[in-house]
Amino acid sequence: MAERVTDLYDVRDRTICELRGLPKPGVPFVSSPSILLADDLAPAETVSLDPELVVGIVTAGGGPTSHTAILAAQLGIPAVVKASGIMDVEAGTIVAIDGGAGEVIVHPTEAEIEELHERAERRAAALAESTGAGKTADGYPVTLLANIGTAEDGEAAAKKDVEGTGLFRTEFLFLDRESAPTLEEQTATYTRVLEAFGTRRVVVRTLDAGADKPLSFANLGEEENPALGRRGLRLAQAREDLMDTQLDALAAAFEATGRKADLRVMAPMVATVEEATWFADKARERGLPKVGIMIEVPAAAIRSKQLLSIVDFASIGTNDLSQYTMAADRMQGALSDLLSPWQPAVLQMIKSACKGGDATGKPISVCGEAGGDPLLALVLVGLGVSSLSMATKKVPAVRAALRLHDRATCQQMAAYAVDAATAADAKAAVTNLANPRIKDLL
Repeated sequence: MAERVTDLYDVRDRTICELRGLPKPGVPFVSSPSILLADDLAPAETVSLDPELVVGIVTAGGGPTSHTAILAAQLGIPAVVKASGIMDVEAGTIVAIDGGAGEVIVHPTEAEIEELHERAERRAAALAESTGAGKTADGYPVTLLANIGTAEDGEAAAKKDVEGTGLFRTEFLFLDRESAPTLEEQTATYTRVLEAFGTRRVVVRTLDAGADKPLSFANLGEEENPALGRRGLRLAQAREDLMDTQLDALAAAFEATGRKADLRVMAPMVATVEEATWFADKARERGLPKVGIMIEVPAAAIRSKQLLSIVDFASIGTNDLSQYTMAADRMQGALSDLLSPWQPAVLQMIKSACKGGDATGKPISVCGEAGGDPLLALVLVGLGVSSLSMATKKVPAVRAALRLHDRATCQQMAAYAVDAATAADAKAAVTNLANPRIKDLL
């Protein structure tokens, strides 16, 4: 949803072609399995792709946390972003890609094709054995959860082999509307998700709007730097009525399940003790059972002990934590190296957050894109993260990776990664410690 300008470019181009009598732009008609090459894709174009026909995506722009990459992952389509020069490849050219490794091979040899097929077969075999609860080789439990955005997402995810949802992005209820959803509408949506998951965990993030997700009915005026402005909980404090209605709806949905649901509610963009207290008081006044916060800014990571003394849990949003730690806009493909969650500074922030969890006995989760990386998931567990939430299709690979390593190895990986000089060094050190079979999962 952050890449709204890409949608506008798409509308512009279609309008010009209509006026000039030219073929409409956009994704070309595909009749056989193909790899799609593009400068970039609008979110609306990405979600409309048929995974049976579009078997891979390569874009010249974007970054690893761009919404094109995230949506492709949710669809199960391998994607490589920021592939310089890819638009020079002519249509009809044989191209091979490895989405996990970020590798694009133009005019692959028979040997390279055979290697990719063998790699795919090994991956399928490894994933076929990946079922049940998440845990390391020595039995240390790591809860594996799904990220969802709508009630339909929740009902679909609940049918999969996951232990709940670790991030319900409720802003999708609010976006593209002229008025806020009513108490009754929200209650019905939350009830559907809670009922779908039964007694499994459901972590709901309250409205995360503002900045790149503006609301027409909650416009606080133009800001010179929206990403550092009144977004998330800051918007909710300015429009307290929105927060009150949402919490009332969540409480009503909890009651509708007979108070049997494992409901956990967390606020986005929390930076101070005062903000955490404001949210926790409101949620507990309504009888909500577990109250938490998102750790997305360095202030929250550094002061996690103090914040966690007020709430029951925290979840780290690695996408935003990376951009705020590295002072790099997450939508800037040219800054993708800075935005890598392998950056030692970002890992240091996660370590700091987990220390606060250890000191208070409160659990720490990760719900950003980092949680769905099988190799990085090992580091996160080693740092002290107890649950990981990701696109549903990524769960089997992460579960299989965990079962190849004991907790002590994960902790050693974490120590090496945090102490590394560069992001590349961190990843290389962890790869050297990893079971060679993990290559089949990447």
